[in-house]
Formats: sequence, structure tokens, C-alpha cells
Amino acid sequence: MRFRWLVATAGLAAAIGTTVASPSASAAAGCWQHADGIRYWCNNVSGAPVYGSIGNSRLYPNPDVVVGTMYSNPSWFYCKVDGQAYVGGPHPTRWLRTVADNGQYGWMKDTAIYSETDPVRDCYPT
Repeated sequence: MRFRWLVATAGLAAAIGTTVASPSASAAAGCWQHADGIRYWCNNVSGAPVYGSIGNSRLYPNPDVVVGTMYSNPSWFYCKVDGQAYVGGPHPTRWLRTVADNGQYGWMKDTAIYSETDPVRDCYPT
């Protein structure tokens, strides 16, 4: 029955010359600042991997090492960094610093976050 409703709705839209558009990635709401002024909340993919850092410095993401998983949604992030390993999406080299659900510090790929991440502060301001 549901299938027939979908077909009928699509047929009606075509008949009257309208289209049903899905929201685009650019329409995503931005991340919002936490009350502490340090962290940002963003809507993200539940179950996304959190990657470790290169070396002991915690400064740059290591796309080859998973240190935990982020099951929460929304989740909080400290900052963002661009110009790192390719992840794709609208910000193809952006990673965000966070803490995985197991307490490990790490980085999430921008593509694992539904919210627009531009509002998140830069880790290394220029």
C-alpha cells in the first residue's frame, strides 16, 4: 500500500509540473558552540570511527589508526583542521578533534558529520 502511495504522489507531482527536492548538504545546520565556549556540538554518524594521531603529539590525524568509535549523536568537538589526509565531501581534507566514547583522544573525518563544520574553531589559527 505504501508503494502505491509513493507512486501516486510522484505521478501527481509530475502531472502538475512540480518536483520533490531532497535537502542538500549545503542546507545542513551548522555545529553550535557549547556553553563552556571551548567545545562545539555537531550532528554526526553514530558508529563512526575516531582516528588516532600521528606520533605522540596529537596534532595531526592518522587515517591508518582507529582508536575508538563515536556512538553518541550529537557529539562534541574541540576544533577542526584542514589540509590533512583526504576524506572527501564538501571539506575534502578536514578532520575534527574529539574524544571517542572509550575516552581516547582522536579525530573524526568531516564526512562523518552531518552538521556544517565551518563554525567550529580552527585548531591552529593562522
